[in-house]
Order: sequence, then structure tokens, then C-alpha cells
Amino acid sequence: MNGDRPTRQPGVLEQDPGVDDHQGVALTQRDRDILDFERSWWTATSPKDVQIRERFELSTTRYHQILNEMLDTEEAMAYDPLVVRRLQRQRDRRRRARLEPRAIEDEGTR
Repeated sequence: MNGDRPTRQPGVLEQDPGVDDHQGVALTQRDRDILDFERSWWTATSPKDVQIRERFELSTTRYHQILNEMLDTEEAMAYDPLVVRRLQRQRDRRRRARLEPRAIEDEGTR
């Protein structure tokens, strides 16, 4: 035994006890730029996906993955609460719309 350190099992990943899955991590400049972009992307003449590719050099899919992760952080809420709440509401509406037709179909088969 190594004194106070527990023995490690091969092939088992350990999470650093000081890290809590993106909680408490400061927003990066890119994160702030994404939130700023979401505030006003529709004022530009080009489509949103083109703007995302040109401005952030990300695929639309990756951009939305990053954005959705960010929407659940306290730091994003503190940076721009109006934009974050609006995007959370949109995300929640889309999720409900995807799930509701299934619930109706399930009720009809009982």
C-alpha cells in the first residue's frame, strides 16, 4: 500500500475530486463570443450555419454541442442571462416537440 493513496486498478479512470464536470470553469473568450453571436446573428445577411463556419471555424453540429453544454453553466447565466434563458426555453420547446408525438402514439396503442 502507498500510505494514504488508494491503490489504482488498471484500466479504471479516476476523476479528479476537485473537478466537477464543467462546473466552476470560467468562460473562455470563444464561449463569450458564442453567446454574443447568439444575441445578434440574425442581423447579418448570410445564413447562420455559414456565419458559424466563418466566425468560429466549427461545424454547425459541434457549435451546438458547445452551446448546449454552456447553457447549463452558472458562468454563462452570469455573463448574459437574457440570451441564456431564451436559448434554454428554445431547447426545452424542441425537446418537448420531439417527445410529445411519441407520447400520443403510445397512448393510442393501449
